[in-house]
Amino acid sequence: MNGNFFDLLRAHWAVAPDREFLVPSTGPPVTYRELDVRCAAFARVLRDREVQPGDRVVVQIDKSPDAVAIYLACLRIGAIYVPLNTAYTDSEVDYFIDDAAPRTTIRNADMAGLTAAADTAEPWMGCQTRLADDLAAMVYTSGTTGRSKGAMLTHANLATNALTLHAIWRFAPGDVLLHILPIYHVHGLFVALHTAMLNASTVLFQTRFTVDDTLELLPEATVMMGVPTHYIRLLDDPRFGQDTCANMRLFTSGSAPMTEAVHASFTERTGHTILERYGMSECGMITSNPYEGERTPGTVGYPLPGVQIRVMDNDVDCPAGDVGIVHVRGPNVFAGYWRQDDKTDEAHQDGWFVTGDVGSVDTEGRLTLEGRAGDMIISGGLNVYPKEIEMALDECNGVHESAVVGLPHPDLGEQVVAFVVADGTTSLTAHELQSTLRSQLAPFKVPKSIRLLDELPRNSMGKVQKVALRNNP
Repeated sequence: MNGNFFDLLRAHWAVAPDREFLVPSTGPPVTYRELDVRCAAFARVLRDREVQPGDRVVVQIDKSPDAVAIYLACLRIGAIYVPLNTAYTDSEVDYFIDDAAPRTTIRNADMAGLTAAADTAEPWMGCQTRLADDLAAMVYTSGTTGRSKGAMLTHANLATNALTLHAIWRFAPGDVLLHILPIYHVHGLFVALHTAMLNASTVLFQTRFTVDDTLELLPEATVMMGVPTHYIRLLDDPRFGQDTCANMRLFTSGSAPMTEAVHASFTERTGHTILERYGMSECGMITSNPYEGERTPGTVGYPLPGVQIRVMDNDVDCPAGDVGIVHVRGPNVFAGYWRQDDKTDEAHQDGWFVTGDVGSVDTEGRLTLEGRAGDMIISGGLNVYPKEIEMALDECNGVHESAVVGLPHPDLGEQVVAFVVADGTTSLTAHELQSTLRSQLAPFKVPKSIRLLDELPRNSMGKVQKVALRNNP
């Protein structure tokens, strides 16, 4: 049996080869049959470039149907697909090329020649036989705690995660996915597109997110996957409401935490409850709130079928409700870090992957995240978890959002510092916010300094960049 994940995808979309697959912002729709042939043409071009099974192919190109075809071509011939953020500079890309040692690199400047070659190539319609444990992709971590590491993902990692999400999120015939995410990232490529292809769904394939385009397309869709920033911006538009979402059955959110206030506002406005889930480059998706049943704001739900989680503090299992480091075990867990055996060993403990995320599990098995272990603040010898303070700040009148970090302090070691964005409904002062927090938090948790910003720095997936706040306080 061929363990190549491409073989699995093609078997699922073969039920509707002439169905529109990608409906891009500009240009004609692409059917599954057309995508299969286009992918085979790129496979031929890659083979002509002497790309062999197991070779890395570094890709940094804009979102397009051809970009999807190139990804599938890599899977098809057994190469290892290495996507890069399109915002990376030449010097940053040089690091990834040096580290990955690819057989070939594809960037925007190469696309004209590559597509021209594919236009005239004889399609390679085969599918390279691969073992389930062979590598299919390598995704570089964001590098918030040092240089990025290449997380090696197998065909089995991709397949088990995609099949599980397809099942638990109840994908069914007729589902249409509104795709507003980048495809160099686990969320947009592996979560969104994989589930759609397994379902032979039509995908409304937007080059980038805009409120106007999303409002126009939502009535045609049944599923949307986004990040909290997308939902916040939709809620800021008075046109967004129940009528816009009348055809929708599922909104998911991930890649960054969502406040309970946004959850509540979204439900009040639309009648839908956003489904939050938790994943990372090394594991794909790990947990999810249930499709049926209570979706609890502030939590990321239960472990996926076949996946186990535990929370540890100093190598001891934490009781329900206690905070510790989240560990994961299951078929979704990556094969290790590329050429960094020491980092791979550090990240594993007794067969479990140590995520570096801080969280707690309640008595029902739901996971709540508190942030990254590296984000924890130790002030005067006491542990401070930024999320607890951020949640309290976000509930204060006049606060739109907040981020809390630790900055050096000569006496305490670290001091708690908050960065706040106002919502414009009332005037805000640091003194008033500190006074409010003193009634809710222990004194050592109250920020020593609160600084007002116009906006928080974020990456392309909506995650607040706390490193930027620490470096430019």
